[in-house]
Amino acid sequence: MTTSINTALCSFGMSGLVFHSPFLSVDPHFNFYAVWERSKNAAQKKFPEVITYRSLEKMLADELIELVIVNTPNYTHYEYAKKALEAGKHVIVEKPFTVNVNEAEELIALAKKQNKMLSVYQNRRYDSDYRTIKKVLDQKLLGDLVEVEIHFDRYREELSPKKHKETPGPGAGVLYDLGSHLIDQALQLFGMPEKVFADIRITRPLSEVDDYFELLLYYPNLRVRLKAGYFVREALPGYILHGTKGSFIKAKTDVQEIMLQAGNMPGGKDWGTEPESEKGLLHTDIDGKIVREYITSEQGNYGDYYHGIYEAIRNNKPVPVTAEEGEKVIKIIQAAFESKRMQKLIEI
Repeated sequence: MTTSINTALCSFGMSGLVFHSPFLSVDPHFNFYAVWERSKNAAQKKFPEVITYRSLEKMLADELIELVIVNTPNYTHYEYAKKALEAGKHVIVEKPFTVNVNEAEELIALAKKQNKMLSVYQNRRYDSDYRTIKKVLDQKLLGDLVEVEIHFDRYREELSPKKHKETPGPGAGVLYDLGSHLIDQALQLFGMPEKVFADIRITRPLSEVDDYFELLLYYPNLRVRLKAGYFVREALPGYILHGTKGSFIKAKTDVQEIMLQAGNMPGGKDWGTEPESEKGLLHTDIDGKIVREYITSEQGNYGDYYHGIYEAIRNNKPVPVTAEEGEKVIKIIQAAFESKRMQKLIEI
């Protein structure tokens, strides 16, 4: 077995081009080995050494492939991940992990049976803004938290050119898409809530899938509000935290996606460093003294996720984002849709 992990992508659209292949190509622990493209050769044009397969079955039959990344439309995640696990591969599934909890449970059981690693790609845990929030909370600078808001705001009246994102069906809509990020962050910071209330709407004139949501997560002494919408021309701060001692306000300003979309390859000491102008505002009581100051942001790096994947596969270290964590996100999404349907609080 080679030291570097031969890795295959199940597609080479935006996620393959922007979020996966750059990190696979610069990390010596991985070899971007193969891709499934039905008709195009987009990956080969950028990475000439990569092998292009025209069917998933032929790609999975390649015994040299150790790790498969399922980065295809949401409704295919369960089917393709199951086939990859059955073929004896380690598997990364993009968020959302699956469409429902039953599919998630089945994949988790199958991975254990096959003795293979199964992880959900949650890159937003490696954003500079989220890491900054986590550091502030770890340092207990705000006292006991009372209220938290996390936003993922956009202004985009037009529909996505990706038809699968705008076609009603399992896994479609902004709650599965952006909601998976916000819910995952909330669960990492605060654990599972006791109850969920959800307002889920369609706001764009031509949209047929939900493009707005507001979730309220109920904890014993804390309320967490998660919001995303497509008609926010002037975005609010991405993170608003209020505690018994003070507040922390931080914009969503991670630069990695913009840099990757511009064709920059990850690496260097400044990778994932926010502009100085995007510092978060801390206004709190520290040892009896009122402090109001701007906090330098932590560095973001999606490459840390892949470093964790390598350690999990080669050195049996903890998986950086577990399938069980991915399942909890789906549990909250299902509860949210139930809340919308019933117009009431849903107990978790």
